[in-house]
Amino acid sequence: MRFLKSLGLAAAVAVSVLGAPASAQSALQDILSGGVLKVGTTGDWNPMTVRDPATNTFVGYDIDVMTELAADLGVELEFVPTDWKTLVNGVVAGNYHMTGSASISPARMKAAGFSDSYIAVEIFPFTTEDKVDRFSGWDSINAADVKVATTLGTSFEGMVREWFPDSEITVVEAPARGFQEVLSGRSDVFVTSNIEGATLLSKFPNLRQIETDGPRAPSPIAMLLPQDDQVWINYVNSWIELKEAQGFFETTAAKWGL
Repeated sequence: MRFLKSLGLAAAVAVSVLGAPASAQSALQDILSGGVLKVGTTGDWNPMTVRDPATNTFVGYDIDVMTELAADLGVELEFVPTDWKTLVNGVVAGNYHMTGSASISPARMKAAGFSDSYIAVEIFPFTTEDKVDRFSGWDSINAADVKVATTLGTSFEGMVREWFPDSEITVVEAPARGFQEVLSGRSDVFVTSNIEGATLLSKFPNLRQIETDGPRAPSPIAMLLPQDDQVWINYVNSWIELKEAQGFFETTAAKWGL
């Protein structure tokens, strides 16, 4: 009898422990029951996400994508301001259910999950008109007399540290951006995606793309999601597949010149 009681207690404990993960609520249920989709966005990656400080509103490719997702979920959309150095931490801490677009990287994959990719970027170097003749290719940037600027927590930070070990690296913290250091003359070069680069070139006539033999680090772009929430990840991936089939991502990219 004592053996049977012990066996029954052990079974009850096992059911309790093993059943705990299954009963944990997915972000999907939290969104549907709460009626709000919370999205972390930096507001400083033109034309993906741009914040208007006067109105505290956001516009851009990411904003259109998240607006469509919230509409299909039938919930309200709340943008949670964040920055690149805390982008992953915000997902892990549950400050928001997901982020807008971010480069898929091994470092980020250690802590967070990713959706399927729906767009990709390539990386190019940029400088100002008065300095463009100093550079001819990627190798010319890696020199002790070259100051390379980048933004803390971005994928670009890791790239410039790896690619230009002989250069002087200046790391600025958001809301400051690496390209602003170059425009101000405090640094010589910054790197960014072809997406942002095209926007910056049209906005700042003094900027120039440095001639190289080609781009570096082709990177798939996706949404950051809670790593252990497969229910939510599955929903988002299926939504991406559906919207790709319907042409939504293609139309949205064309709208923003991507």
